[in-house]
Amino acid sequence: MSEQQTENTTQEGASTEASSGLKLNGLYAFKIGMMTVYDDNGAAVPVTALKYDPLVVTQIKTKEKDGYEAVQVSFKQKPVKNSNEAEQGHLTKAGLKNIAFYFSKEIQQSLPEGVAVGQKVALESFEKGQTVKITSRSKGRGFAGAVKRHNFAGGPAAHGSKFHRKPGSMGMRTWPGRVLKGKKLPGHFGDEQTTVRKVQIVDVIPSENVLLIKGAVPGAMNTLVKLMKEE
Repeated sequence: MSEQQTENTTQEGASTEASSGLKLNGLYAFKIGMMTVYDDNGAAVPVTALKYDPLVVTQIKTKEKDGYEAVQVSFKQKPVKNSNEAEQGHLTKAGLKNIAFYFSKEIQQSLPEGVAVGQKVALESFEKGQTVKITSRSKGRGFAGAVKRHNFAGGPAAHGSKFHRKPGSMGMRTWPGRVLKGKKLPGHFGDEQTTVRKVQIVDVIPSENVLLIKGAVPGAMNTLVKLMKEE
């Protein structure tokens, strides 16, 4: 069998596992980039493509033992030699030997019937047309002024105003004699957890392990994105 045939067989096996596994209320995927697709009426729809790396259940948390219900999933395999003893011990306890993952995350929900450690999570946990909530880390833009960071209007652009892109007066006098916390000032812009609600899933492509999300998704390429069903 050629390398190309082997690779195709592996991809087909992965997509089959992703489509026949456990269904949860949430998934994790990696942002690929943006593209345009056309709906049934021929209208152009801007979408963000998310690459799904099959999730494996590595721990089940219950109210009796942990105080809440959740399913821990691990994904994106890495060489075992690159994992520490704590990671290896956790996976061995779960019955997964000689395997390691870069990510281990929780999906908090009521435990689905028949959930067990070692199960693969199905990409079809989400369907076309469904509304979800997405959470990811926005792009970091370094140090920015108040106009860029907080959309301040700034001052007149005319010559001699001496007030173009400054934050302006902060109203501090003898009392309180300090800058109050939370003031909108220059500082680190971006690189923070961002949540967007009521985002529509345009399409689910199990054969390629890809989700198409309508519109933009916060973050740069390869950013990890969490998707949760809207309640």
